[in-house]
Amino acid sequence: MPQTGTAFVQFSRISISFGDRDLLTDITLRLAAGTRVCLAGANGSGKSTLMKIIAGITNADHGEISIQKNTRISYLPQSGINNPGIVHHGKTLRQEAEEAFDFIHTLIERMEEIGDLLDNAKSDSSTKNLIEEHHSLQEQIEKSGYYRREADIYSVLTGLGFSKNDIKRDVGEFSSGWQMRIALAKVLLEKPDILLLDEPTNYLDIEARYWLEKWLETFSGGFMLVSHDRYFLDVCVNEVYEIFNGNLTRFTGNYSTYEKTRQIELTSLVKRYEEQQEEIAKTEALIRRFRYKASKAAFAQDLVKRLEKMERIVIPESFKKINISFPPPPHSPNVVLTLEGIGKSYKDLRVLDKLDLCLEKKERLVVAGPNGAGKSTLLRIIAGADANYEGEIKYGAGIKTGYFCQDAAEALNSSESILEYMEKEAPTHLVPKLRDMLGAFLFRGDDVYKSVSVLSGGEKSRLALLKMFLKPMNLLILDEPTNHLDLYSKDILLDALKKFDGTIIFVSHDRAFMEELSTKTLELSAQTAFSPCKAKLFYGNYAYYFDRLSNHYIVNNEQRTINNEPLSENKLQRTENKQKQAALRRLQRQEAEILKELEELEAMKLALETELTLPEVYSNGEKAKDVKRKLDECSENIEAKTLEWEKIVCEIENIFK
Repeated sequence: MPQTGTAFVQFSRISISFGDRDLLTDITLRLAAGTRVCLAGANGSGKSTLMKIIAGITNADHGEISIQKNTRISYLPQSGINNPGIVHHGKTLRQEAEEAFDFIHTLIERMEEIGDLLDNAKSDSSTKNLIEEHHSLQEQIEKSGYYRREADIYSVLTGLGFSKNDIKRDVGEFSSGWQMRIALAKVLLEKPDILLLDEPTNYLDIEARYWLEKWLETFSGGFMLVSHDRYFLDVCVNEVYEIFNGNLTRFTGNYSTYEKTRQIELTSLVKRYEEQQEEIAKTEALIRRFRYKASKAAFAQDLVKRLEKMERIVIPESFKKINISFPPPPHSPNVVLTLEGIGKSYKDLRVLDKLDLCLEKKERLVVAGPNGAGKSTLLRIIAGADANYEGEIKYGAGIKTGYFCQDAAEALNSSESILEYMEKEAPTHLVPKLRDMLGAFLFRGDDVYKSVSVLSGGEKSRLALLKMFLKPMNLLILDEPTNHLDLYSKDILLDALKKFDGTIIFVSHDRAFMEELSTKTLELSAQTAFSPCKAKLFYGNYAYYFDRLSNHYIVNNEQRTINNEPLSENKLQRTENKQKQAALRRLQRQEAEILKELEELEAMKLALETELTLPEVYSNGEKAKDVKRKLDECSENIEAKTLEWEKIVCEIENIFK
């Protein structure tokens, strides 16, 4: 391994075509130790192809490639488990992870060869060269972490969410999502000079994503990321390379900075695009008008040639703003859903225990917690997809639910095209908007004519999500709705959900999405050998919850250090939450009553003031005196009620501090 700072790969004027399409044209790029870069661009723009060229998997048609000697490049494709040799059956997780150090065995063998050569060396010059090579190999092995591999393997695997018991399990027993984590663990353990990660967060929960963020912070090599997680990109990268129309452009700053810069550029681009579209429309109208008139045929032909030569302005898909809306929800009561004593076990594992929850109209509740804490289980129970539970669920009158989970894709097996299938499902007023809605969910151009039955799992998930939104409902239950969506589609979905006039319960691993959409956070904690499962409600969005969680973690650790024992707050927290919810509902009822009384008093005051201006009143001393007395009493009552209302508002604000 080269010294930190010397490893690099340089690509100059790289081009590649597929058929008659130029995918990448004259690409120039340099990656070195310390590079923190994101690769951006619309789906199909060539991001994965460029990564494969850098990794040496795909050859460019043209261009020059320069790689510093001994520079190692590791690559994680989007679907690592589909690549032969990445994950094997018949090995334990520990043995699979050990394969990340296979390249070291070659170095060790070479060291042993040098040892034998040194024993038989005769000249000083040959001895010196052998000693230098031997020393260089020793340095490479030391920097690789080979002698600390046990600790590194354990650290990476547990950081990515594997338990101590998983270490000895056969890798063939893990699901496809966990297989992807294994593939990610192996490329991280390789500690290459240049790390290429194509959608590394797709199968990671929020805890594993946070761990990966911290790992990349301390990584001494350079890396290039492709990701649809805006928050992850913002905290990990300091420059963005965008592929657009086959060209590569560099932007400094994190992903949000790139978007702002690009948006400013786009304003000018859109203006020129609209002007060009107007010119094209006028020219085409003239061509249609004069094409078949003999006296104007030459003129029409000149117009056709002008259109053919025109360099068309193209707007990136990721910057086209599409606004989609869903059918208005049916009327919803103030209390949408009440859970009382909900419990659920899988054999000896308790995932939910005596969970109480009250959800009110227009709230957006995000359910947070590590894998195995019962998030998806809770959503299935609420949606009615799992009837085997303890406790009681009470829905408000007129509640109509829409439930999305990853399993929804399995029900889509129609032989119809995507467009035909959705036209049958959509209400009449949405049919004209279907093409835009399908485009927002990544079904663009001729994709809409694909048969539903041939779609991939990810494509079917997107279609199932869109299908659900076509029906009127007032309670959405969404389990990982952003999976398989790019940043552009996530933004459209987020905008539509924020405008949705109903109530939402959702689970997501996309932190930016959770922070933007949520108004309350329910934390579920898994059962462990030391503590039972528990639930805690936070009266704020995910950012508020994460901040409180960080503070609680610090305080909790200090208490554990002082008391030398784990804290168990399940019962206390549940009781406290119930008391707070009851107090909140009581205060909100009082506030509503006071506001109603204030409204009546203000109306009475206005009526008395109007009465006092009438000639028959102000000209009569007794009548005027009586009206004035009532007006003064009304003003005093308004002042008293206003003070009472201000007190209630303060109590509501302070109840959850």
